[in-house]
Amino acid sequence: MLELPRIMGHRGAAGRAPENTLAGLRAAADMGATWVEFDVMLTKDRVPVLFHDDNLKRTTRREALMVETPFAELSSVEAGAWFAPKFAGEPVPSLEMALALALQLGLTPNVEIKPTAGQDEATAAAALEVIACCWPAGRPGPLISSFSRASLEVARRQAPDLPRALIAWRLPRDWSKAAEALACCSLHIAGNRLNAKRVARIKAAGYALAAFTVNEPKVARKLLGWGVDCIITDKPDTIAKAIA
Repeated sequence: MLELPRIMGHRGAAGRAPENTLAGLRAAADMGATWVEFDVMLTKDRVPVLFHDDNLKRTTRREALMVETPFAELSSVEAGAWFAPKFAGEPVPSLEMALALALQLGLTPNVEIKPTAGQDEATAAAALEVIACCWPAGRPGPLISSFSRASLEVARRQAPDLPRALIAWRLPRDWSKAAEALACCSLHIAGNRLNAKRVARIKAAGYALAAFTVNEPKVARKLLGWGVDCIITDKPDTIAKAIA
């Protein structure tokens, strides 16, 4: 069974540094996190990069779709100033860059495949190819997670040795059947959609369980008390202090 950490940084440490950036990974590590989650999607030329939205505007102030933007053009945008002036110039990193930094910092990545519509298989395949090239064979591999079952199926076929997690806002009716078919070892469910009964069902079935995105200490303590394994949070420092 997959052993998740009690705390995992969300999009790096999205409450303390710009999301899905190298600065976010550093912030998570500085706060003592040992795992980080980040989103991966494809550029126009199919380079896997850390990004969440289909449109670049929210975090780069550039009106453009990621799926229509070549990777080379991302060098002219920055993804940090929107969060705070001190992060000005922070780039949109490639997955390769993020994995290299994660290794340097001793972080285990939870790579969420976040495909643009119609890019489920392509996004997973490209991300897994980068992981295969960049991640050392002797080190436990990254966790591959996604809302997209098509992406997880590609991961099951292409990288069967990497652990997989099915993400859902609420526990799907067919969660057990889906997790088994995709050979998942973990479920990641929105914390505000969980209750003690649902947690018990998931744990009794033998799956690891993470709750996202939990930033309130009281909620984190309640979820852990029910048996949730991992709290995915924008504020790893706050949650770590609350559950110490």
